[in-house]
Amino acid sequence: MLLKQIKYLIAKEIKLEIRNKYALGGILLYVVSTIFVSYLSFKSIVTPSVWNALFWIILLFASVNAIAKSFISETKGKLLYLYTLVSPQAVILSKIIYNSLLLTVLSALCLLVYSVFIGNLIQDFPLFLLTLLLGSFGFSSLLTMVSAIASKTSNNFTLMAILSFPIMIPLLMVLIKLSKNAIDGLEKWDVNYLLVLVFINVIIIALSYLLFRYLWRD
Repeated sequence: MLLKQIKYLIAKEIKLEIRNKYALGGILLYVVSTIFVSYLSFKSIVTPSVWNALFWIILLFASVNAIAKSFISETKGKLLYLYTLVSPQAVILSKIIYNSLLLTVLSALCLLVYSVFIGNLIQDFPLFLLTLLLGSFGFSSLLTMVSAIASKTSNNFTLMAILSFPIMIPLLMVLIKLSKNAIDGLEKWDVNYLLVLVFINVIIIALSYLLFRYLWRD
């Protein structure tokens, strides 16, 4: 029953995204224009640390813009209608899964455009892709729940910015460390950091699953 509801809600999100092409197009334009401005400013980046930091800064702000609309754009009437049809767990899990897919595509595009304009310093590509995939999933999980909390207030965009950045610091620290290892091309993967990244994602999913139903009642 839960899986059927999740499948239905994901299909609904995809249909709405296709109808509102301007929203996705705006996000893609934001990513491309930000990278192009960075290219005009830096021309070429030789230092791996600067390359890594700039990449995650661009992806972070693009993720916030992409997921901010998850619950903030939902009207009270639509939420009330969903409340009568599906369970709160199906709502939050479907949002997280859909946003994860969206951010995965966005991250791949960001890496492609970033490599074309800024250059590609990655030596261990499999590790970087794995980090990017887990990072996209972590961003989507965390920002989706924050969007749900922020949607209950009048200043929802402001509250989302205030809530999201402090609690994303541990996730960003792990992502930067792993991606830096991938850029340096270390022979041995740092399994501990990978396990920490997976553990952070699991905690976020578990908390969202358990706590969202209380937020949903309001």
